[in-house]
Amino acid sequence: MSDELDIDTDALAKRMDGALSSLKGDFASLRTGRASGSMLDVVEVEAYGSMMPINQVATVNVPEPRMVTVSVWDKGMVGAVEKAIRNSGLGINPVMDGTTLRLPIPELNEERRRDLTKVAGQYAENARVAVRNVRRDGMDQIKKAKAAGMAEDDQKVYADEIEEITKAHISKIDSALETKQEEIMQV
Repeated sequence: MSDELDIDTDALAKRMDGALSSLKGDFASLRTGRASGSMLDVVEVEAYGSMMPINQVATVNVPEPRMVTVSVWDKGMVGAVEKAIRNSGLGINPVMDGTTLRLPIPELNEERRRDLTKVAGQYAENARVAVRNVRRDGMDQIKKAKAAGMAEDDQKVYADEIEEITKAHISKIDSALETKQEEIMQV
């Protein structure tokens, strides 16, 4: 078998692992009733003509278990950071104190917990879509290899291997979602 007919399933698996690690980062940003600096990782601020993660325009600290502070470096960016946090869907209302924003973390009520589990479900679905896109890329590689003369048996072996990798990653995503939803619903 020549190199052009080989399908790199390890590279496909690494790309799927990337989707899984991205999902875990998204889950870390969901709050579960305690303050965490990573909960603001998903917030992007319009700064200097482009969208930037909040940690590139401010310092995020957790001085107390139910408080996050955001110290904005540029005084002119305070309003944009506040707006980004309000519009992020995290359910937090920042309190301005000069160039520092204080974010009191309210106790989660039942309705907000349900909303957060839905958000977690959306993050998981995005990760599933990413994994399926990688699967599709792998299947496209098989089609190209078929046109280049790959044997049907080899096509079947690679297709089965890609399906197996996909199922394993989807299963990991589902179990991570289940764990996160249980964590959110804990009172």
